[in-house]
Amino acid sequence: MTMKRALLLPPLLTLVSASLLACGESSSPTSAPSPADGSATSQAGPAAVEEAGPQPRVAVSYDGGVLVLDPESGEVLLEEPLDGYVRLNPAGDGRHAFVSAAGAFTALDLGSWTEAHGDHGHSWSTEPALTSFSVAAEEPGHAVAHDGLTTLFDDGTGVVTVVDPFRIAEGEDPVVETTTLPEPHHGVAVRSAVGTLLHTVGDAESRSGVRVVTAAGAELAASDECPGVHGEAFAGDVAVVGCEDGLLVVDGRTITKVDSPDAYGRIGNQAGHESSPFVLGDYKSDPDAELERPTRVAVVDTRDATLRLVDLPASYSFRSLARTADGDGLVLGTDGALHVVDVRRAEVSRSLPVVEPWREPTDWQQPRPTVQVVGDTAYVTEPARDRLHVVDLGSGEVVDTHRLPHTPDEVVATAG
Repeated sequence: MTMKRALLLPPLLTLVSASLLACGESSSPTSAPSPADGSATSQAGPAAVEEAGPQPRVAVSYDGGVLVLDPESGEVLLEEPLDGYVRLNPAGDGRHAFVSAAGAFTALDLGSWTEAHGDHGHSWSTEPALTSFSVAAEEPGHAVAHDGLTTLFDDGTGVVTVVDPFRIAEGEDPVVETTTLPEPHHGVAVRSAVGTLLHTVGDAESRSGVRVVTAAGAELAASDECPGVHGEAFAGDVAVVGCEDGLLVVDGRTITKVDSPDAYGRIGNQAGHESSPFVLGDYKSDPDAELERPTRVAVVDTRDATLRLVDLPASYSFRSLARTADGDGLVLGTDGALHVVDVRRAEVSRSLPVVEPWREPTDWQQPRPTVQVVGDTAYVTEPARDRLHVVDLGSGEVVDTHRLPHTPDEVVATAG
């Protein structure tokens, strides 16, 4: 069954933007094609079958590989060993994720999707599998889905690869364009539907700001007022990138600096929403801390470039941020609760107990509870017990808990 572009995507597929690294193809990631090659071939596998309705899927990375499970039954549908530290990012088409492991970004087919047909949809499923499409990268970093495209950033070379994820299942070459930045750095880039590219500016030693350029490389806007630039999120079409002293709001060619209330007020991870003008960000204010465990989050209104801080009853980690379908913020606290943040009032409106209390590990690559939201469902991992919890955000109840065969790290979920 050929996948159509008109997919019924989930109302919200939250991207928890952190420092995203590494990927590989099957168990031999070093055999992946180069970014300049970018070739895509159709994945040989069993035919798709039509289902009575959407079939949700959850991909979970672990030390040594990635697995895909049915979150309704808890059945593990795929367990794929991989070399290196494995990370996951949504591909943006409601079906695939990009796996980052040793030496490449590789597309993972979660095995379910829904095609739009006027006022209804047809849902399909097949066996999950790593596809044959990979983009080689020395240090696979951020993967950002926006405007129907996904932009892959190689920290080791500064190569930016823009991919149309809808072409992957069609067996077409999904690479739209490839750009090499002047200096490799731990950065991020995102391409818009009109062809402009927003990318960070930096080198191996430091990062200072962002540029907006045309497809031909002509500069449309730039700012060097963002020390330690890190992470991105979108409020509709408005981009927000974090700085060590606030953030930048990028609206087309207009870049506005928003200052933190503290001299050092680092916002490095953000969660946006497709129809909300507010962006939720983490907030750290101690420049000397080896590992600061913050108890405040930032709420940014992109309409007037204002920032408010919200006090929480517990600390949290960089994998704790998400958004609800209606735009409220979610923060998974070390007290084990999902704290719902009313972004309009900039206050916690309710707290939903999910996991046992936990403490953030010092090493950022060590597993810690993580949250991913699709529609009205939150998926929350509990590494200490090798569990995945399914939370109905409407009722605030944990409706399912599944035991996993490995300790979970990162999560990508799709509505099916």
